[in-house]
Amino acid sequence: MRRLLICLVLALTACGAARPASFADKDELVVAIRSDVPLISVKGPDGGYQGFNIDVARDLVTRLGKRIRWLEIKAGDQLTVLTDGRADVVFAHMSVTPERKKVIDFAGPYHVDFQDIAVRPADKDAIRDVRDLEGRRICWVRGTNIAQRIVDERRVRALPVEAPDYDVCLDMIKDGRIDAISTNSQILAGLLTKPGVDLHLVGATFNEQRTSIGVRKGDVDGCEELNRAITGMYQDGTARTLLHKWFGASGIDLSVISVPQFEGCS
Repeated sequence: MRRLLICLVLALTACGAARPASFADKDELVVAIRSDVPLISVKGPDGGYQGFNIDVARDLVTRLGKRIRWLEIKAGDQLTVLTDGRADVVFAHMSVTPERKKVIDFAGPYHVDFQDIAVRPADKDAIRDVRDLEGRRICWVRGTNIAQRIVDERRVRALPVEAPDYDVCLDMIKDGRIDAISTNSQILAGLLTKPGVDLHLVGATFNEQRTSIGVRKGDVDGCEELNRAITGMYQDGTARTLLHKWFGASGIDLSVISVPQFEGCS
């Protein structure tokens, strides 16, 4: 009888165990962002942040009824700020990959885009498609997977040249150290707006980019709340408004804007 009572107590305790900690229980969220990607997320002269990711983050966190505390990160910090507990969510224009899903979870995506290529105007006839990157030097920003997707998924033997950020990529293509920059078309559109940048956007859409929000592994409640907020953002037209606000003049195709298919919170 004593053993039976102990088993019952243990079973009841297990059933009543608290769920894992979630940012859904917080009043203020630490939101990790980049501050150096024009049109996406950049710090203005007044110290404030602006861009598509910034507006999306503000809208979604407001829908959750919470406040924001911004945290600036570099490209290589996207995963570690979640795993070491410095951030609750990451809005760093991060695409979903199987490798990243081993470490963190994803809410969204909040936008589906494609990869593109930017080259010097003198090379626009020689580089028209991803296949034309064969044997050419391309920029690889640490912490991103764009170069690997060209080499591994497309099986194009391009030559990745490492850089800490996209500003260095711009310097390298200007002085001839690389031949092309390839990344999410929205990021490229932003880079082309920087003063002194003279590059040609190829328009070679390939490799779907499922731009999502990084959340801590196992935070199912927080992830599901964000997905509901993203759905609302699309259904009431806010997503369309923000996409046209930041990319309407970029040449990116915005003819079809609908709720993306979510990754699933598990």
